[in-house]
Amino acid sequence: MMSRTLRIAPVSLVTPAVACLVALALPAAALAQGVLHLDIGDPARRDLEAAVQIDRLTNTADGSMMSPAELAGALADVRLLLVGETHTNMEAHRVQLAVVRALVEAGREVLIGLEMYPYTEQQHLDHWTRGLLTESGFVELSDWYRNWGYNWGYYRSIFAYARRFELPMVAINSPRAVVSAVREKGFEGLSEEEAAHIPPRIDTDNEDHLRLFRAYMGQPGSGHEVSDEALFSMFEAQCTWDGTMAYNAVRALEEHPDAIMVVLVGSGHVAYGLGIQRQAEMWFDGRVATLIPVEVEGGGDGDGDEARTTVQASYADFVWGVAPEAYTLYPGIGFSTRQADPEAPIEIIILAPDSAAAIAGVEVGDRLLSIDGKTVTDEAAMKRLVGDKRWGDRIVLGLDRDGEAVEASYLFLRR
Repeated sequence: MMSRTLRIAPVSLVTPAVACLVALALPAAALAQGVLHLDIGDPARRDLEAAVQIDRLTNTADGSMMSPAELAGALADVRLLLVGETHTNMEAHRVQLAVVRALVEAGREVLIGLEMYPYTEQQHLDHWTRGLLTESGFVELSDWYRNWGYNWGYYRSIFAYARRFELPMVAINSPRAVVSAVREKGFEGLSEEEAAHIPPRIDTDNEDHLRLFRAYMGQPGSGHEVSDEALFSMFEAQCTWDGTMAYNAVRALEEHPDAIMVVLVGSGHVAYGLGIQRQAEMWFDGRVATLIPVEVEGGGDGDGDEARTTVQASYADFVWGVAPEAYTLYPGIGFSTRQADPEAPIEIIILAPDSAAAIAGVEVGDRLLSIDGKTVTDEAAMKRLVGDKRWGDRIVLGLDRDGEAVEASYLFLRR
């Protein structure tokens, strides 16, 4: 194999790097504005707007605002609370921890439902909350970077709090391969073993949800267009994802009749009550509520007014205003990958055009062989090594480009 070295590029990541692809990951750009203003969801609120203010909660049912300290009272009769997140936004995770803490301090029995783990990994969560694993042992044994992939540091405080107060953490997702199987061959094509991992019923018949899904996938000209057939296959898989999390959350609540389940999950599964909430209503007759953090730009009008933005009132039951983040807390590698099978090399399939990786010479189609001289055989190993990086660190990639060994080196810098 021939080899050569690309120029070292000490440049910055202009935007947060594209996360490594997972089954049915929704484009992050769709979260920016469009999905906040759709006339879908609750008919009583779908034609109204609600104001959002930093560090205040808006009750979209009547537009009233409250402090975080008042939230627990507003949730007194709620048994299933869905709290949305943008996975690499630390403000969203700050909100999630604040919600859990408020409920614990109010005397509620709290369960924490987790999107990132399939229910088959429950034993590791039990061992964590009972204090049987060190932090590094938990991350390794629970296969964090295979099951999830986002930097552990985003979630560390939440997990530490749950462990300190012995709050049950519940894995509610389906094995990722099963969700992918639904997308590839539909419900009728599932094997008996695959079908056993999902609920007996999943609702895929909702025009509002399909419209929301299309919005997440991008408008014409966005580069995310797919055929109607392919899009509906992906939508069925999305509903499977939602349905399984709903079903497993409700089953956990049945074992804890006085508890509130707080589900920490991507906002796309919470928005407009069309994802997990809609699926849960087939199995659960208790009160379900949704809460989503929303970034608020600007600094007021100079007369003492706080900065505000608006969302469609049907977007969530409660909206928590947070300050925008200029950068993610941890750097990303700058490209998305796929691995056709465990024996195949990791292939770069999407490259952020203004990222340091692109400027350093990384190309779509390159196969990733090593990071900082350490052999990389799967995406979990790649994510684990990148997870150790901080802004200002250098990364050295060993690549195979059409049989030629190529090295690309760049710095993770903000600008």
